[in-house]
Amino acid sequence: MILIGKPYVSDFLIKTIKKNKFQIVATAEAKELISDESLNWVSEAAAKKIIKSEPNHLIYSNSENTISWVEANLSETKRPEQIKHFKNKIAFRELLKDVYPNYFFKGVKYEDLDTFSVNNLKFPFIIKPAIGFFSLGVHKVDEPAEWNDVLTKIKTDIEHIKGFYPTEVLNTNNFIIEECIEGEEYAIDCYYNNKGEAVILNCMHHVFSSGKDVSDRVYSTSKEIITSTLKPVQNLVNIIGEKTGLKNFPIHIEVRIDSNGTIIPIEVNPMRFGGWCTTGDVANYAFGINSYEYFIYNKKPNWNAIFKQKEDKKCSLILLDNNSGIEQNDIASFDYDKLLADFENPLLLRKITIGEYPIFGFLFTETSKGNEGELKTILTSNLRKYIVKK
Repeated sequence: MILIGKPYVSDFLIKTIKKNKFQIVATAEAKELISDESLNWVSEAAAKKIIKSEPNHLIYSNSENTISWVEANLSETKRPEQIKHFKNKIAFRELLKDVYPNYFFKGVKYEDLDTFSVNNLKFPFIIKPAIGFFSLGVHKVDEPAEWNDVLTKIKTDIEHIKGFYPTEVLNTNNFIIEECIEGEEYAIDCYYNNKGEAVILNCMHHVFSSGKDVSDRVYSTSKEIITSTLKPVQNLVNIIGEKTGLKNFPIHIEVRIDSNGTIIPIEVNPMRFGGWCTTGDVANYAFGINSYEYFIYNKKPNWNAIFKQKEDKKCSLILLDNNSGIEQNDIASFDYDKLLADFENPLLLRKITIGEYPIFGFLFTETSKGNEGELKTILTSNLRKYIVKK
């Protein structure tokens, strides 16, 4: 069963649904995003009945906007509770407290931040919404002197981002303060199959421009990245599966791995792969894996066979977020042609209407060894060279 929600559904996912005749729930939001009447549409009432009759019925969603539908229609099933394990970052930390007994985290209400004392906390630390998305409202605090400036930025963030996503996806009423996890960051798509086994479908290296950078600008995957992370990631998702008893359940997990190979999860997003149909689609370009089919059909990647057929190039996902400092209302257009000219082998460009969301779009691109400079350039770019002001 496929649940479709805003803000975006890719052509690749729609074609996959159509080719396989996957059942898709006919919610108003799904119908607004997809006009193809030939799909295997199932009424909300019928979907609810089917899922209730099968406790481990397969459900994939492109967006966490559909969490509200699950909570409203599947309250008698275990799905809402499974989602809560992950979507609330404080609850997720509690779930793994015995695995990481020395890991510091603390929940704080937004209304209490102004009076909250950080004097006894260990620096640096990260503060972010307990229910969040896309690194929105995330800040790193290196020393006590930065705290007041960070509070001001958080208030600005909230004014800027409120209304873009429902509260099930982004809720700024509660924040989590947690220790800063050192190491390289990775984003992983995986699922628990019908036996409860964890299956890894993709792993992308989340690259940052500096220690202060918390943006989502560049994610890359390759044979080298997959092979170097597969074992520790597999061990971690196995532990999560044991604690939750998940079956037929997809997740998108973000982790950090330090120089000693120690892996610590940052967060887990339930019922989906990467948001905005990103990492799930990228796997097809990078490795020829249709992640949605692999999940629905309980398939496992044969990485040795996959790597024999693919050149060892980096396949990257680039988020064109508006970090220019230019207000959306002052922007006339974005020069996508100029952007594409700066890359060796652009694979796919997704344009987002200016002003609808605080991003210009997404770019999938392939980079040869030795040409990684193009990725470093876009990583540190404020995108002003592509922006046409009014």
